[in-house]
Amino acid sequence: MATAQDFLSAVQSGYTFKGNSAVIGLGMLDGHPVPDALVKLPFKTMNRHGLIAGATGTGKTKTLQVLAESLSDASIPVLLMDIKGDLSGIAAAGTLNDKIKERLAQIGQEYKPTAYPVELLTLSDQKGVRLRATVSEFGPILLSKILGLNDTQEGLVSLIFKYCDDNKMPLLDLKDFTKTLQYISNEGKASIEKDYGKISTSSTGTILRKVIELQQQGADVFFGEPSFDVDDLMRISDDGRGMISVLRVTDMQSKPKLFSTFMLSLLAELYGSLPEEGDIDQPKLVLFIDEAHLVFQEATEALLQQLETVIKLIRSKGVGIFFCTQNPQDIPASILAQLGLKVQHALRAFTAADRKTIKQAAENYPESDFYKTEELLTQLGIGEAFITLLNEKGIPTPLVHTMLVPPKSRMDILSDDEINSLVSSSKLVKKYAQTEDSESAYEILTAKLEEASTKEQEQEQAEQEEKAEKKPAKEEKSTIEKVLDSSVTRQIGRTAASIITRSLLGALGLGGRSSSRKKSGWL
Repeated sequence: MATAQDFLSAVQSGYTFKGNSAVIGLGMLDGHPVPDALVKLPFKTMNRHGLIAGATGTGKTKTLQVLAESLSDASIPVLLMDIKGDLSGIAAAGTLNDKIKERLAQIGQEYKPTAYPVELLTLSDQKGVRLRATVSEFGPILLSKILGLNDTQEGLVSLIFKYCDDNKMPLLDLKDFTKTLQYISNEGKASIEKDYGKISTSSTGTILRKVIELQQQGADVFFGEPSFDVDDLMRISDDGRGMISVLRVTDMQSKPKLFSTFMLSLLAELYGSLPEEGDIDQPKLVLFIDEAHLVFQEATEALLQQLETVIKLIRSKGVGIFFCTQNPQDIPASILAQLGLKVQHALRAFTAADRKTIKQAAENYPESDFYKTEELLTQLGIGEAFITLLNEKGIPTPLVHTMLVPPKSRMDILSDDEINSLVSSSKLVKKYAQTEDSESAYEILTAKLEEASTKEQEQEQAEQEEKAEKKPAKEEKSTIEKVLDSSVTRQIGRTAASIITRSLLGALGLGGRSSSRKKSGWL
């Protein structure tokens, strides 16, 4: 039977690392904290990605806050996706209360209320630094995957990008893309087909509908200039701590496709712009995605494959990604397998489906000599979690029931006045405040169509004038012609002709009322 000393030895050997690390909690056995069984977080493996899971109210968000604080203290920049709107408080110092005192006494750690360097970001018109990207930066392949297009439609999108590149027409926003799409399927179709091949009208119609669907989720505010520079996410504050960028996306729960679009764009941009780093002592940036199921909720199979590929490769660029969600099953299995750090808070078993989920969750963790994992998963207290991660050699550490340290920053949101103060002092807000509308595909094609329309009108007018010049002038009629042409003369002629005709027919006995009367005996 495993003893407390066996447990202490396992934790100390499994959670002692050569490089820099931070204490995030204390190991527990049989429901009680074990002194000196410190659970540490090694920064060297934080680019191996991770998962924070658990039912509502079990402490996931506070765990995310603790990890972000530890990274910032180690001069590692952090990006937090704040979907519920409860992470802004990390910019203010926390408050020491009785519950925190009790927990710290058990863990054996000191508490110093601390405010962290924070930059507020936004995808919409909320207060903060506006994040945008151009359609050109997405490229045809990524844009096609977001729109969920088939191979034929993807080929047409590539044609649009190629046509715009060849004609020096920048695709900055969706207005540029839709204008070009309409042009190649109408006015410009004949000329473009000569150089680029056949264009299917049904395909252009389908793509346009897909773009409109994306626009209905607010994508117009995201696509455009000035484009956000990802280097601005990797800043170090004046006191040497990593900047914590809090992306306020509280309105994204009703816009999952836009959120997926942004996430894929950001990851692709980070992967494309950052150099290969190999095995470094600590990551250059760590992303935390709260309510991560929104990333996958309406993602197509192609989009999921793209995400899986980026997540596999981006670790070599020094970027770590952590998903925070209620149920581990919210994360596709192919991506879940890439997550080295797992923090599992309590799960609730109200139904048979819940019990099945708990059993599956327990099977995702290393076997333990100290716990009945499946049973304990429903009994973890608030601020407690099962933890396992990868050490420097890539080997999973022992599964530990951990009492987590409390955040040093505020466990609540900022007030409106505090947000206003933070935003007004930001240099980045001023940098990205004004929307730019440079001359791009929309303006160029609009001018081209107007010019063509003007030329067409001028040509029609010239043709009409030319016809008018060629038409012979009418000669003035003589007096006799005017008399013969008059209506009175024409009527006299018709009357005379009628009299002559009736006379002839009567003489021949073929017509007229007189003939009929004679036959009837009237005359």
